[in-house]
Amino acid sequence: MTDPLKKRRRRSRLMTYGAVAAALGLTAAGVGVAQAAATPPPLSFVAATGQVTAERYDYDGEIYLSMDLGLHVIAGKDPLEIWAKRTGYDKPIKAERVVVQNGKKKKVALPAGMVPDFNGLKDFTTISIADSAGKVVKEYTTPFCGNSYSSGRTRPDAPAANPYPQGCGGYNPFTLGAVWGVQAGWDATVNDQPEYDEAEPFDLPVGQYTATATVNPVYKQLFGIPAEQGTAKVGVTVVDGETDRAGLARIKAADAGRTEKTDEHSIHTAEGDAKRQVSAFVPELRAPAKRPTPLKATPTGGPRPDLRSLPAWEIALEQEDGKWYVNFGATVWNAGTSPLLVDGFRRTGTELMDAYQYFFDAKGNQVGSRPAGTMEWDNREGHLHWHFTDFAQYNLLDSTQKLSVRSGKEAFCLANTDAVDFTIPGAKWRPENTDLSTSCGANTVIAVREVLDIGNGDTYSQYRPGQSFEVTDLPNGTYYIQTLANPENKLAELDTTNNSALRQIILGGTPEARTLTVPPVHGIKG
Repeated sequence: MTDPLKKRRRRSRLMTYGAVAAALGLTAAGVGVAQAAATPPPLSFVAATGQVTAERYDYDGEIYLSMDLGLHVIAGKDPLEIWAKRTGYDKPIKAERVVVQNGKKKKVALPAGMVPDFNGLKDFTTISIADSAGKVVKEYTTPFCGNSYSSGRTRPDAPAANPYPQGCGGYNPFTLGAVWGVQAGWDATVNDQPEYDEAEPFDLPVGQYTATATVNPVYKQLFGIPAEQGTAKVGVTVVDGETDRAGLARIKAADAGRTEKTDEHSIHTAEGDAKRQVSAFVPELRAPAKRPTPLKATPTGGPRPDLRSLPAWEIALEQEDGKWYVNFGATVWNAGTSPLLVDGFRRTGTELMDAYQYFFDAKGNQVGSRPAGTMEWDNREGHLHWHFTDFAQYNLLDSTQKLSVRSGKEAFCLANTDAVDFTIPGAKWRPENTDLSTSCGANTVIAVREVLDIGNGDTYSQYRPGQSFEVTDLPNGTYYIQTLANPENKLAELDTTNNSALRQIILGGTPEARTLTVPPVHGIKG
């Protein structure tokens, strides 16, 4: 059976170990021309260097190829900004580009077919790799969204900050809207490897190669990429990497650091960072040490969060120690007009905090708070952080939608793990707390702040016994995975009618060989 954790990690594999650290404005590949030009082109496509070294790891027959061609897109006088949205899961994605005309911004529709999903602009680049004899051994296309984890200014007069998100956000099948962009004068890395295929992982034997990257002519014309900058060639030397565990650990960490699922979360940093306490340094994530005086009544007007549950996804059947489990991912997101902000205040000398939800006015000023349950310290290995106890609940319902099994997962550390819809008003494109290390606290703290920002979702994967559903003794038939937000209504929201989502599954087979069928929902198979 496919491990959903491994499946998701590999699908979004982006190897960065051994990446080229080149000064973008100082190479002979064309960046210097763009930097020096009085009026840079609207978009440039460049290679940071003409030669790279890739490491190839073979560990117990599993191949890891660390290759970074150093391909970049650079925005000119104006940013490259694209909004992609669908009004329903059975509706096509409509994409628009924000352009500046006569000093004013307007949105212009992109041609149909350019954005079939939320992974970026389809077939933006064609990568052709030839061996030393000139024979093409690999050829594939890659998408481009512009939201780089690593980007920077390429000329002195570029804006000081980059407002755009740090990932494309296409891995959650229930994404509704995305915003992609490259800040004016900033660069964005271009994906240079094909989508992961478990049956045939991307691999190049040790040797010498030439990679030719070409921007699709449609995009060159659309974005004003100069003809001489539409193609970049990079020499690639593939060498044997270290095969010891330390070397392999580095290459895996580079891979896992983007979209690893550690603990239950989909997170963007490695487990080793879990002791880092970002909340202590980022003002927005620091809870006050003093317990608030709660409001006498919940505000009836003004901005409030709206928690919405998405159907379960990445559902898989697993057998462990003679028992059968249904694993799944579950996402609750905030579609409201205010972030969900919950502070916990420790009961001195205990492993328990009292939680308070905060409220804000239309200008973002804090106007009060009210009790919202509790937070508890989880001292189990792989956790070691504070869990908010009243955020969500996961149930397995029978064919009549009566409870069959309840997940043992009942407490959560909130984090903005998924960009569900960045096109709604007030969506926070670059949230600070994107993983467990940034918002869950240590056992030495007296207060904790946990936040779910507008447009963002919090995804947990129930793949551990006690959290996944044990179905060993359940009869064959139809069941429903229920994701239920705010189960005790302790959080104040704009709307509670959208807090529950159901996903149908069908159990079959025999006690020795159970089967699982997951019908599509809204036409989505994920």
